[in-house]
Amino acid sequence: MEIDKRALKRILEAVRLAPSAHNSQEYKFVLVKNLQKKMALARAAGQTFISQAPIIIAAVSTNPDHIMRCGVPAHPVDIAIALDHLTLAAVEEGLGTCWIGSFSQEQAKRILSIPEKYKVVALMPLGIAGDKPGRKIRKTLGELIRYDNFV
Repeated sequence: MEIDKRALKRILEAVRLAPSAHNSQEYKFVLVKNLQKKMALARAAGQTFISQAPIIIAAVSTNPDHIMRCGVPAHPVDIAIALDHLTLAAVEEGLGTCWIGSFSQEQAKRILSIPEKYKVVALMPLGIAGDKPGRKIRKTLGELIRYDNFV
């Protein structure tokens, strides 16, 4: 199944418009359509289903050493925001995604010719969802939300 080019452009535009630390957008997104590369990434992740997606998107930090003033690395935050935009835009287009964080960093870099100094933060297959996920169990608001103090 091929993803409509206009739909893909709208999804990628949502990624482009995502905010990032200092609006620096220190990342690249590698769209993988080649079947052999998709199969290799699936093996690197130990999750064969992702090779069935029309596209696997590798989210790559080009500055994994950037630490925000609060002491938190910027790259996972920035990429999470961009991929969240991607996920929401994909759903709007009737497509599904799946965040893949379990994979071999070294294998993914080798498969996609990514320089050593960069870091692959996530892989995200994009396509028609193979199944409808069931209802997810979530914590209550009382378990998650605090006002004015942590305790």
